[in-house]
Amino acid sequence: MTAFNIKVVSDTVCPWCFVGHRQLEQAIKLWHKKHPDSKDTFNVEFFPYQLMPEFPRGSGQSTDKETLYNAKFGAVQRQQISQRLTAIGAPLGINFRWGGNVGNTRDSHRLIELAKKYGSKVQQKTVDGIFSAYFEKEQDITMHEVLGEIAKSAGIPEGDFKKAIVESDEYGAQVDESVAEARANSVQGVPDFTIQDKFKLSGARDAEAFISLLERVKQMNQ
Repeated sequence: MTAFNIKVVSDTVCPWCFVGHRQLEQAIKLWHKKHPDSKDTFNVEFFPYQLMPEFPRGSGQSTDKETLYNAKFGAVQRQQISQRLTAIGAPLGINFRWGGNVGNTRDSHRLIELAKKYGSKVQQKTVDGIFSAYFEKEQDITMHEVLGEIAKSAGIPEGDFKKAIVESDEYGAQVDESVAEARANSVQGVPDFTIQDKFKLSGARDAEAFISLLERVKQMNQ
């Protein structure tokens, strides 16, 4: 039996991180199909990264996505990127939509840190909920009301959410330290995956790329 420990560094407004997240899920399912008699386990833990840390913090402190990305890429390139991601996401069950607002992701990362307190399944549901809210429902994930609904759906008690996310800056220093650590460890783009604290994959990869690395790790543990 191999206990796989996978660390995922990502940002909650990064579309490739959503893609990579689903590709990893797909790889784990494929692994169990290929190794039906194994008792291998997977512990996936999420760590923060901020692509736009300069954005103002606070609930509702956001700006229109289309306006921002048109200014950054130009309307034609933005549309090309959107079309490509839509095509890549569809087979993974992602229904990308490109409206809504974007802002500082620190509070969403604080919520993910809070979710760790309740175990990997709750953290997984929280990450899924944030990605889906932002990329599929066009919701503003800077808003505490939106994050509160995600937390509730994931199984986080409402009182704990309010105390940690709304009424204080709990986990804020931890998020800041993790982002700084990622940059110090030469993480310059996301998603970034590390298996057993040793083997790395950078960027969104298909399931077979994960399977290949997992096979290598398992062989080394035998």
